Amino acid sequence: MQGLRRYAPLTDGGVRLELAPTTTSPLAIDLAESTEMRIQRLISENSVVIFSRRSCCMCQVMKYLLSAVGVHPTVIELEEDEITALKPLNGGDDSVFGGACGSPVLFIGGACVGVLENLMALHLSNNLVPRLLEAGALRNEIFN
Repeated sequence: MQGLRRYAPLTDGGVRLELAPTTTSPLAIDLAESTEMRIQRLISENSVVIFSRRSCCMCQVMKYLLSAVGVHPTVIELEEDEITALKPLNGGDDSVFGGACGSPVLFIGGACVGVLENLMALHLSNNLVPRLLEAGALRNEIFN
């Protein structure tokens, strides 16, 4: 997560941003900024953000569920050394990024929702859309 290097369109309609150090880009990230501060800033700047390992299939499932209700989340792929910076932000939960693929972590409105199972529970209990509306990720007139 350093500076913007290039971008490429994805088959699901999103855009993949690759980050590298730069000082000429308006999207340059302050290299003095710690990983924890960058992650916290990304959470506060985006109403719905998923932090994931590269090529995580569970991240795709999260994106498809959110897009089905009309939200297109910001997806940040973290390097292995950056993943540990998420622990304090999700209450120190060691189960995050566990398993073979490593589960992605979802934040809505700055609050940690957690892994895919938590997102599914929100959706099945009919609490996902109200939470997305509250975070400003959905417009209210769609659901009236």
